[in-house]
Amino acid sequence: MAPKSTRAKIGDLRARSDSELRTRLADLRREQFNLRIQKATGQLANVARVAQVKREIAQVQTLLAEMKRKAKAA
Repeated sequence: MAPKSTRAKIGDLRARSDSELRTRLADLRREQFNLRIQKATGQLANVARVAQVKREIAQVQTLLAEMKRKAKAA
């Protein structure tokens, strides 16, 4: 079972509009790029953040795909 904080975050993401999710996805990809640069240069302080960002990107992409499928079905 997912931790309570994860479920709350997914609920928050589900409440957002398509454009807000796309903006969040762009921000997360930018952050992921910056984290990779920090890791390569040895400046990354919080290595767990890499996995958190990757997971949240996947969640946002999943929600966008669900919205797209619902729009097609309607």
